[in-house]
Amino acid sequence: MQQRISLITLGVQDMTTMAAFYDALGWQRVETQDGVVAYDLIGQTLGLYPIEKLAEDMGVDMQELGHGAMTLGHNVSEKFEVAAVLGAAKAAGARILKPASDVFWGGHHGYFQDPEGHIWEVAHNPFSPLREDGAFRWNGFG
Repeated sequence: MQQRISLITLGVQDMTTMAAFYDALGWQRVETQDGVVAYDLIGQTLGLYPIEKLAEDMGVDMQELGHGAMTLGHNVSEKFEVAAVLGAAKAAGARILKPASDVFWGGHHGYFQDPEGHIWEVAHNPFSPLREDGAFRWNGFG
């Protein structure tokens, strides 16, 4: 298996609300089959799919899916952008879990929760500068 994530699928209960949330962040949908909403990212795609269909596709009961403790990370180029993205997320309907603040290791970050509870970290990491197109690598592109 190559060291890569191609598609992140969020199992969602209300496709309309969730698609409206990501649309309100300014993300652009791509054409998909009926019942799927997708946004192409830099090198990956984020998909929204009805949670009951996701469980059915896996062959498990919906209760088995649970909610794992994970975050989706969105890094930005400049420190001030963290607060701006959090503000846009709040305006789109997110709950701010942690406002933009400095981190002990020298970065700056905050957290928001989308309308169905998926948690996003927005971060500026001065030790991992983004490539010009916004791509991220842990130690930058030096």
